[in-house]
Amino acid sequence: MTTTTPPVTLDDVRSAAARIEGVAHRTPVLRSRTLDALVGAETFLKCENFQRVGAFKFRGAYNAASRLTPEQLARGIAAYSSGNHAQAVALAARELGTTAVIVMPEDAPPSKREATAAYGAEIVTYDRYTGDRVALAEALAAERGLSIVPPYDHPHVIAGQGTAALELIEEAGDLGALVAPVGGGGLIAGSATAAKGLHAGTAVIGVEPEAGDDTRRSLEAGRRVTVPVPHTIADGQALHTPGELTFSLNRRLLDAVVVVSDDEIRDAMRFAFERLKIVLEPSGATPLAALLNGRVGPLPRRVGVILSGGNVDAARFADLCGTPR
Repeated sequence: MTTTTPPVTLDDVRSAAARIEGVAHRTPVLRSRTLDALVGAETFLKCENFQRVGAFKFRGAYNAASRLTPEQLARGIAAYSSGNHAQAVALAARELGTTAVIVMPEDAPPSKREATAAYGAEIVTYDRYTGDRVALAEALAAERGLSIVPPYDHPHVIAGQGTAALELIEEAGDLGALVAPVGGGGLIAGSATAAKGLHAGTAVIGVEPEAGDDTRRSLEAGRRVTVPVPHTIADGQALHTPGELTFSLNRRLLDAVVVVSDDEIRDAMRFAFERLKIVLEPSGATPLAALLNGRVGPLPRRVGVILSGGNVDAARFADLCGTPR
């Protein structure tokens, strides 16, 4: 009898946690009696909006980049991202004493583009609706001898993202369910690896925007499917197909993927600001939106939630949340 070792294990997540310790923040876990009463469960909110660069992405980016050889670091790093991974790789490169070239869509939020440049990265833009960011990044990497740190489809990136769930469970204890956003699938794959590695009975539920439910459709089909490039306020989740490696993990580990509308995301952002006193970007608010709108259920007694980021500028936040519907 033979067994196949998964590409990312709980030991890999633990190794990543040791590597990022003292570099990444150990973000707080927030409790809210108001939220508990509304959803009918004890909720534990892992606030990655307080992570360096304002999102969980720094965990995976630093774990992957720090494992490059000195020769690779000397030549520099390339990445492609709509914003949060861009900032994460730019900061990781700066921390490691190297340079970064980031391929970003032309319509990426200006605050994310400006922050990426402020960390010292060179930015190359493309049209997300007609261009191929992976091909562009690979061409730049080949031309300049750069090492690519992808946003999700890499075992070291996935393991790094899983440290958010590892920390949450270390602090909160056993969870009946863990709810997290799904974009390319790295955060949920790493989180599920950690959660189920610690407590096999933990249900892991992903959340996508309605307009970009590529992972949900792929799980239903039993294979990776492609959807039109999503038009959603959750720009960090505006992908058209899951990653190959992340999907191989998620189809084995996830218990469900649910969806929320843009209006529900806005309401969740407003709730987080008014009742929890925190700022979430749209993608970071999707798990909260799922809970508030009964998309996840029936809920166990104790639920962990990963609020993945808070990178939204004041003008866009006001535009999204200023007027209740």
